[in-house]
Amino acid sequence: MGLENRIADLAAPGAAKAGLIVDSVEVDQAGSRQRVVVFVDLPDDEVGSASLDAIAEASRAIGAALDEANVPPQAYVLEVSTPGISRPLTERRHFLRARTRMVSLDLNDGTVTKGRLTDIDGDEAVLDGERRIPLASIVVGSIEVDFKGER
Repeated sequence: MGLENRIADLAAPGAAKAGLIVDSVEVDQAGSRQRVVVFVDLPDDEVGSASLDAIAEASRAIGAALDEANVPPQAYVLEVSTPGISRPLTERRHFLRARTRMVSLDLNDGTVTKGRLTDIDGDEAVLDGERRIPLASIVVGSIEVDFKGER
């Protein structure tokens, strides 16, 4: 099991206690210490953003779990954050979390389509309540900044 997977396993209970899930983990070198970044998010069935209080609660619990397990074994800096709107939408769960947002979708036929992601119905993204795009035809999606229409 790789270090990132081990950290994700150790972090999951602390994130869950705060009402969050572990989205991903990155580990890299930062000077003489390792930098451990744990990305947390709301569960797939929720819409909205993780609160700062939930992220702080998860951070404390994750830090305690890593220290108790001595993972990583050398000095490290822990960062706990959300993936943010810059995360590419590549997996079904990413699209679920992006519901209600304006998105831009690069399709495998070379076209780009934009609209408000209103739902994920089976294996299709539903834009603007009516346009259906099979997830398999989406190369990558991105959240568009929409100051007027965010819900």
